[in-house]
Amino acid sequence: MEAKTDVIGGVDIGARAKARCDLLGLPPYSEVEGQLTRRFLTPAHDAALTALAGWMREAGMSARRDAAASLIGRYEGETADAPALIIGSHIDSVRNGGRYDGPLGIMLGIDVVEALHRAGRRLPFAIEVVAFGDEEGSRFPASMSCSRAIAGTLGAAALAMTDADGISVAEALAAFGGDPAGVASAARKPEDVLAFLEAHIEQGPVLEAEGLPLGVVTAIAAQKRLIVRIIGTAGHAGTTPMALRKDPGPAAAECILALERICRAGTDGLVGTAGRITALPGAFNVIPGAVEFSMDIRAETSATRDAAVDAISAEIHAIAAARGLTAQIRLAQALAESPCDPSLMALLDESLADLGLPARRLPSGAGHDAMVMADLCPTAMLFIRCEGGISHNPAEAVTEADCALAARAMLGFVEKLAANPLRPSRPLRGASG
Repeated sequence: MEAKTDVIGGVDIGARAKARCDLLGLPPYSEVEGQLTRRFLTPAHDAALTALAGWMREAGMSARRDAAASLIGRYEGETADAPALIIGSHIDSVRNGGRYDGPLGIMLGIDVVEALHRAGRRLPFAIEVVAFGDEEGSRFPASMSCSRAIAGTLGAAALAMTDADGISVAEALAAFGGDPAGVASAARKPEDVLAFLEAHIEQGPVLEAEGLPLGVVTAIAAQKRLIVRIIGTAGHAGTTPMALRKDPGPAAAECILALERICRAGTDGLVGTAGRITALPGAFNVIPGAVEFSMDIRAETSATRDAAVDAISAEIHAIAAARGLTAQIRLAQALAESPCDPSLMALLDESLADLGLPARRLPSGAGHDAMVMADLCPTAMLFIRCEGGISHNPAEAVTEADCALAARAMLGFVEKLAANPLRPSRPLRGASG
């Protein structure tokens, strides 16, 4: 289904949201000319937050950065101390990524607030639009530092993690103007947050295949990130006979094939990815002394994910032992499956129906800040169709018409939440693991 771009309060919301994402795909909002790379706590990240803060203020919000470098725009409710509906997503990108993965949800949140502001409308709750800074984990081994700080689940170990240059999160945060010693101050009280809504491109092909612009997310898959290190003996590439080598390279390749085989045979949407592989010392004429690779393992349930992690880990140790090598496996991050709140999903269903759209529900295999925010409050997610289901790729694309429909659906959701006297049930902190 297609629709014309839409004007709310004199603003062409579909066109503007997309155009703002496109603008942030260029320097100084990208670290690299000719592609979008915006990592956490870099000058490109800072430039993007500065631009977003300006747009938030133009939309009628106050804007501030918290101790963990999240940007928070607040539009007050009917009373100054009203709890907030948080609308947000992430502003960081993968290396050479797409322009809409994350930023589009922030731009649409700003549009929703601006529509209310131009109409002189205040609600029983405040609205906060949040730009999280570290959902992708493209700089440090773990991800979602900003949303974990707000949810109150960011531990001290996360601040000690280092990037490829040996710079810790704490050091980078201090240089950025954040406050690593005061990160705990970013945590929100559950009674101050009503719910969390995240709009995001689907990053998959289902909506496009069914000819639908929008979908309602049911749950976010469980995920584990692990770092595997296979240790052998470095040696000369020309003088060490093949039979006498302790080469971790072929062992790592065998381990990655085991990862693929186990996940292919799995159920519950089990998937596994080795997205980063490094040979050390990394020279043409040197047999590696060690090979390190990442594993990203996901499934619809933590039980399926954990069973796969156990099976793959056992094979890795067996492969290494058979070759006279040592294997080390370190857990970098664990996120449990995160179901969305049923009452909030129902409000999104109704909002789509008001637009003449079917209430298509689907799970998310990708991780999102919403799964962390579920430790703090009830959550909901709206998926937006993307061309070919392509994401984490410069070819990522959306239409202005779909962006406009998403903004309309979000406005409808906000109005329905304001009219609904029942507050959704709250989870316990730490529920996502």
